[in-house]
Amino acid sequence: MLVHPQFDPVAFTIWRWPIHWYGLMYLTAFGLFLWLGNRMVSKPWNAARGWTRRDIDDLLFYGVLGVVLGGRLGYVLFYKPSYYLSHPLEIFAVWQGGMAFHGGLLGVLIALAFFAWRRGFHFLEVGDIVAPCVPTGLAAGRLGNFINGELWGRQADASLPWAMIFPQAGDGLPRHPSQIYQFLGEGLLQFIVLWLFARKPRPMAAVSGLFLLGYGIARFTAEYFREPDAFLGLRAFGWSQGQWLSTPMIVGGALMMLWAYRRQARLGAAQAH
Repeated sequence: MLVHPQFDPVAFTIWRWPIHWYGLMYLTAFGLFLWLGNRMVSKPWNAARGWTRRDIDDLLFYGVLGVVLGGRLGYVLFYKPSYYLSHPLEIFAVWQGGMAFHGGLLGVLIALAFFAWRRGFHFLEVGDIVAPCVPTGLAAGRLGNFINGELWGRQADASLPWAMIFPQAGDGLPRHPSQIYQFLGEGLLQFIVLWLFARKPRPMAAVSGLFLLGYGIARFTAEYFREPDAFLGLRAFGWSQGQWLSTPMIVGGALMMLWAYRRQARLGAAQAH
């Protein structure tokens, strides 16, 4: 069986300041967002709506606030509300870890709504610009989880070629490297599908809907291989907290795509008359 390499969480040190791999993953995610976002706004149909590179810079600023604040508060409310109710000052101790994707998503949605209001764009149009630029950041985050040896998978059959022992788990059991599964599914595969889909003009909300649908399915599936949080365990139907939080994304994404294409059909019929 493979054994997790036990990477040093500190990539390098600058003037006695440790630079952690996870922080570098965040920087990578933000850099990729800028690069991909600039490519999105350069597409003729987006440029014609008034999108500029400055908008992407501002979106990154709002998005970072949404990710950090929403991710932290989501972890506090979704996963350990009773603990942080008893230790409120630790809510601000983000260096101790504890970020939730679904909370970060809600934070980003609020940030995007504020940006749309300030700039006069439709909220769903903003979502369609942002959605294809997100999966590479998710991939970077899951790579950071693997480097840190955290969020490991459930026990796997020892005959599985890539079964891995995570010493941090403390039990010496072979496990699924679920961080890599999520890196591939929520990250790379999701990016390829969304980027190819967004290469052509699509009805408003279709790209955003596909992101929600695709991420929800990928996360729901990966949760079958990921070790549930010890303080939560499994919920109803044997689903994890992550699966329950992903289910509304799947339903909402499918409904958004259905609404987008029906709306386009109605608009096309009205113009024909």
